[in-house]
Amino acid sequence: MPQTLPQLFDLTGKTAVITGGSYGLGLQMAHALGEAGARIMLCAPNADALEEACADLQDAGIDARWVAADVAEEADLQKLVSETLQRMGDIDILVNATGAIQHEPTQQDQPVAAWEMAMNVNVRSYFLLSQWVGKLSMIGRGGRIINVLAMSGLDGNSSGMGTLAYNTSKGAVINFTRALACEWRQHGINVNAIFSGDDNDLKGVTLLFASAAGTHITGQCVAVDGGVSALTGV
Repeated sequence: MPQTLPQLFDLTGKTAVITGGSYGLGLQMAHALGEAGARIMLCAPNADALEEACADLQDAGIDARWVAADVAEEADLQKLVSETLQRMGDIDILVNATGAIQHEPTQQDQPVAAWEMAMNVNVRSYFLLSQWVGKLSMIGRGGRIINVLAMSGLDGNSSGMGTLAYNTSKGAVINFTRALACEWRQHGINVNAIFSGDDNDLKGVTLLFASAAGTHITGQCVAVDGGVSALTGV
């Protein structure tokens, strides 16, 4: 029987983990999922910021909790998954919204450490967290993974190797998204990416990717950028 529009977008009973969820785009996406009925687990390094974000969600009537974790640390990612499973049950939705960017000197003077940080936070953490959530919760059940690409520097306001490392890492996430979508489609796991917008821009597409309304959408990278990517050709 066909589902009604409210039924297609209903996330009641679902659990969502959101990295980078204490502010900005991650918190915006947490609101979108929570307002549709999902339980929310926020992750970020700063406990005070997480406490404030969690209170903001709870004030909106959303069941929200948090785990302080540095996504660049493998042990912290394991803790995030373990605590979520213990406290909230199976994970249905994973939003990788963490991003690191450093404004550094030009390429020839750039320390390797800054490049490695961008790759660890923006690529390695997405891979590890997706892998663990997939193995421990989604494979055999299905699920949704949403990767966020903030694409800093496209407007010319950022410069230097820090931006180059950031945008290179996010380019890797595009192909990671597509490859993982192909590999895990047999498990009923959809994997998509969003080129980030602002304010309330991501709420609609986040809900689409996370809900039954997006059942046949996977391996896609959607730009919500006011036409910037069309203008620049990125």
